[in-house]
Amino acid sequence: MTWRSRRDRDLDDEIRQHLDEAVRERVERGEKPDAAAQAARREFGNVALVKETTREMWGWMRLDRWLQDLRYGARLLVRNPGFAIVAILSLMLGIGANTALFQLLDAVRLRSLPIPHADELVEIRIADMTGARGNFNWHESVTNPIWEQIRDRQQALRGVFAWGAEQFNLTTGGPTRMARGLWVSGAYFDVLGVRPAAGRLLTVSDDQPGCAARAIVSHAFWQREFGGSPSAIGATVTLDAHPVEIVGVTEPRFTGLEVGRGFDVAVPLCADSVIGVGRLSAGTTWWLSVMGRPLSGWSTEQVTAQLRAISPALFAATLPVNYPAMNVKHYLGFQLEAISAGTGISRIRNDYERPLWLLLGTAGLVLLIACANLANLLLARASARGREIAMRVSLGASRGRIIRQLLTENLLLASIGAAAGAGLGLFLSQSLVTLLDTDGNTIVLDLALGWRVLGFTAGIAVLTCLLFGLAPAIRATRLDTASTLRASGRGATAGGDRASVRRALVVCQVALSLVLLVGALLFARTLLNLMHVDPGFNPEGVSIVSLDLRPLKLAADQRLPTRLALLEKFRGVPGIHGVASASVVPVTGSAWGNHAWMADDPGKGQINGLLNRVSAGYFSTLGIPLVSGRDFDDRRDTRSNVLVAIVNEEFARAAAPGGNVVGRTLTIEQTPNDPEQSYVIIGVARNAKYVELREEIAPTVFLATSQDTQPRNWVIAVLRSNLDQSVVTASIARAAAEISPEIAVTIDRLATVIEGTLLRERLMARLCLFFGGLAALLATIGLYGVTSYTVARRTNEIGVRIALGASRRDVAALIFRETGMLLGPGIALGLMLALPAASLARTLLFGLEPFDGMTFAAAAAAQCAIALLASGFPARRAVRIEPTLALRTD
Repeated sequence: MTWRSRRDRDLDDEIRQHLDEAVRERVERGEKPDAAAQAARREFGNVALVKETTREMWGWMRLDRWLQDLRYGARLLVRNPGFAIVAILSLMLGIGANTALFQLLDAVRLRSLPIPHADELVEIRIADMTGARGNFNWHESVTNPIWEQIRDRQQALRGVFAWGAEQFNLTTGGPTRMARGLWVSGAYFDVLGVRPAAGRLLTVSDDQPGCAARAIVSHAFWQREFGGSPSAIGATVTLDAHPVEIVGVTEPRFTGLEVGRGFDVAVPLCADSVIGVGRLSAGTTWWLSVMGRPLSGWSTEQVTAQLRAISPALFAATLPVNYPAMNVKHYLGFQLEAISAGTGISRIRNDYERPLWLLLGTAGLVLLIACANLANLLLARASARGREIAMRVSLGASRGRIIRQLLTENLLLASIGAAAGAGLGLFLSQSLVTLLDTDGNTIVLDLALGWRVLGFTAGIAVLTCLLFGLAPAIRATRLDTASTLRASGRGATAGGDRASVRRALVVCQVALSLVLLVGALLFARTLLNLMHVDPGFNPEGVSIVSLDLRPLKLAADQRLPTRLALLEKFRGVPGIHGVASASVVPVTGSAWGNHAWMADDPGKGQINGLLNRVSAGYFSTLGIPLVSGRDFDDRRDTRSNVLVAIVNEEFARAAAPGGNVVGRTLTIEQTPNDPEQSYVIIGVARNAKYVELREEIAPTVFLATSQDTQPRNWVIAVLRSNLDQSVVTASIARAAAEISPEIAVTIDRLATVIEGTLLRERLMARLCLFFGGLAALLATIGLYGVTSYTVARRTNEIGVRIALGASRRDVAALIFRETGMLLGPGIALGLMLALPAASLARTLLFGLEPFDGMTFAAAAAAQCAIALLASGFPARRAVRIEPTLALRTD
């Protein structure tokens, strides 16, 4: 027996004893037993009410009633499986989509780094880098000389460190196998509070000039490459053809400070002189991020003030000797600042934060449409339960008590939908991350259901319960008890006021659905525009070959001949139709630029142009025609001859509108590595995209590889072939091995790389089309439900119309007119809402404006088609009504 049963039994015994005592007293006064019993009951009052009042005083009855309502709600769902399945599926889709997107936002933007006291971490960077010259990372970075000055001069941080991202080749020749690497200063792990899972971590003593390279590997890399064996400590890993000793493994939860990019191997900064490219003394290579923890009690503003106080002397001490004179003033005026870095840095955050917020808003609109659908279902269900509710009221139940019961039932429904949605959200978020992955660019995100995600899902569950349940619950209690109990059949379900609420909900569904359709079409057309944009060259059949020559330890005067020999070797491979080298492969995200001007017309002004150093055959290999002049010639255009250049049409237009620039001389501004140089223009090439497909064509200058005075230790080549990619890869690897088996080779398809630059647009188009389709489906269901309800409620009227001579066409027109009365206001409201919504996506669009008339018209037409589809089946049912049967209905 339960505690509640015992308390109820005790209460029954107490009431019975009280009544027995009252009857006995009356009998002793001379009353007859039957009359005494009736009088005692009248005096005592309503027994059920007394029990209810007593239970209220027990305190735990609220919980007991809530549990009763939950059990009753569960029984109703079991008894109405069709309603339960539709409602739960609607909630699961809506809540799941919102949970998945919020989970991604939480992982990318909101969640702190998995280190102790992450909120204390600050990043030190230059507030405004205008005028900085040299080689840059995607993130605001500093040079190693600047880092060393910060380390030695700062007095606001109790711990400070520097780090930079890298890619290391794990093989010693042939096809490459890349590992994600980190350059870290000695205090990196200590300041972050990271502990080793095996061995030890790097310390300050490991990061000293002339150090021996040592490596720390991540826990994931340890498991993947060494099976988690303790013997990995002391073993070696090959990094860019250099054997490096492994001294430790990081704890499993630590994946680095760049959200979305894990790491495999970390080596000390000092090892750059051994296995890097010699950046420790370079004052114009911006590659290190600096972070630290402030002294106790110091705010970020106080740290910034101290850093700005030391900035003038710091930048004066690190000014590179060969820094361009016109930029020296900018360099000496740089100011350091501190910003919060508790959430780390993230490239995918920069690229995807805004799209994810927009998608979350889109998913929220889908959930609103689903809630409107459920509210419509519950209104219809409340009509069917009118007699039950009226009976409860007649038995003494208050309106508040019935509303609480109905909301409890709805909360149960929302909870089941939220639980299913959380599971779906975990699957969807992992699927979305997979969409962002590309070859060699695996996204690493912690997608665990943390407290923030669970709280968000729970909040959505409560919110949806109120959105779809409160209005129907209140409406359900606004009834005439006597009339409802007397009514039966359809008469109990017909209510003009309730029908108007259902129509209003459908109008809102149509409006929100139209907003999502507009967004879906805008992003779909953006993707199509980008996929069909003319880049100015033909990427099909073109492969990008990256060759690492560092293992050969070539002297500076041997690099150019080796490069040219490799290109000649590739040209001899059967099936290869064109080969050339390039410092920048177009539309892959890289860039190199500088100011240039016409030497014979300096008054014309400087042209902010892009640069590329290419070999002979570059333009023919990529399919870029020369408008005038000639191509480079590796034998003719040598270092000992006059320096030459080829410009694109845009540069020619900017330099000499309407004139010929071939034969004229242009001058390129001094850089930190090269003096000011003049070049004779020998040709003009057709315009082509340089950095990305979205860009406007920029003035571009091409220089000859054969005249490069500072050739690098690596080669980037482009080649054209009709062969299968696997055949090309094997053939090029064999050809490179004939020059030297130590050359590391990486080969990618140019078309694939360009497709990878459209990941964001593809994600937005796919998800918006999915959400738009889901919204259209929900709106169709809503329109269908209301139209079907109208046909059912007006069956008798339709029968009378047909009996009086109305044609089938007249009846169909009546139903379609009813739909039009919902569709018209919905489309008008949707267009008004879509205008500001579309403006939020302006920066994500390409080739069209947010208020594109064709897009809005197509969305409205699609919505009309949906409405016709939704009302077609009820209209068909209406025209088939038999008057004799309809007139017999109630």
